[in-house]
Amino acid sequence: MISRRKLLTPAWFGLVLLPFQEHAWAGGQIEEPLADSVRSALSAAIANSAPPVPEFATTEARLVYLRWLAAMVWRLRKRKPDLDVRREFLQTVWYESRRAGLDVSLVLGLIEVESAFRKFAVSPVGARGYMQVMPFWSRLIGDGDPGKLFHMQINLRFGCVILRHYLDRERGDLFLALGRYNGSRGRPEYPNAVFAAQRNWQFELK
Repeated sequence: MISRRKLLTPAWFGLVLLPFQEHAWAGGQIEEPLADSVRSALSAAIANSAPPVPEFATTEARLVYLRWLAAMVWRLRKRKPDLDVRREFLQTVWYESRRAGLDVSLVLGLIEVESAFRKFAVSPVGARGYMQVMPFWSRLIGDGDPGKLFHMQINLRFGCVILRHYLDRERGDLFLALGRYNGSRGRPEYPNAVFAAQRNWQFELK
């Protein structure tokens, strides 16, 4: 069980807005050598071009998703005023989270902390988009174009695949995986902030 250490106020909540770019004060993943097998697996996960359309084995499963979507559309209304934009964003988050085997509330909590739900957020170290993906990932496992990290689905897919990679690397230790995602492995501020934000997006899936 992951220890929820005492929540500390993160220093990256100070945000600066400039024309055409939204800046987020966040950390960033650190570039590390990848084994060829890992690089190939991550590249394959990124390259899969399936559209973000959830599929359900049963009517009950679909109804669970629709209840979740209705609740999240309401909770996100102040962050994203346009209803269609909210729906598309949440559908994609659900799809990419489930595809990567991640808790959707965790991913939403991470997005809240990393970018405050701003599509064009840029950190001082160059991390981009909703999930603050570092540009070097485009070179390591993508097509080499970091500009695509501002595309909603591409950013969410990269972010979820990278977090899954870190979680596997840390053998399921979410505290350490989140720290690695933020470039602050072993420090409590970032994981605690994500765990706190996650509570805003939890939903009883019945």
